[in-house]
Amino acid sequence: MERYLLHFKNDGYLPKNCRELARKARDLVSDMKNVSVRLARVATTFTEFDVAAEKEDLDKLLEKLSPIGDVDNVRHVFEEHIEKEKGITDGIFFYNSERFWECHEAFEGVWNQCYGREKELVQGIILVAVAFAHEQANEESIGVGMLSRALEKLGTSPSVYHSIDVDRMRAKAIEMQQVKKLTMFEI
Repeated sequence: MERYLLHFKNDGYLPKNCRELARKARDLVSDMKNVSVRLARVATTFTEFDVAAEKEDLDKLLEKLSPIGDVDNVRHVFEEHIEKEKGITDGIFFYNSERFWECHEAFEGVWNQCYGREKELVQGIILVAVAFAHEQANEESIGVGMLSRALEKLGTSPSVYHSIDVDRMRAKAIEMQQVKKLTMFEI
């Protein structure tokens, strides 16, 4: 089976609905033997399902999940080597589009090409994205807890990494820790 991230337009769902959405999706596809709905995440404009399915079952899967919302995006997830600059550009796009798991994947490709302090800095960026992915899965307290590790990795890095304002990211992470609430910001 292959792994896919399926995005449907959000029709009023909140992160607290993610377990209910995952159950609903599993019920809708219960007759499909080669499909597994791993989990659901809820962003502002879309709901995301992490699924395993055979490629030939994808159209039927999307049709069965249509009661949840209109399809917004389908992404086949697989490990690929990506140019560092492309990974950074993609990671920023995914982060700013609230596609935090994909942001994590893109920056992981960058991280694999880094050494020393840069590697730690990129890991800090990844951890901030993963914190928000947890929030989308209604696990905000886990996300807030991850900010300590993110700050540790961001450390005293240069104030800008490519076009990412690292000083602002650090300040936002500290602020979110203090209020124990994740608040979306763009990078």
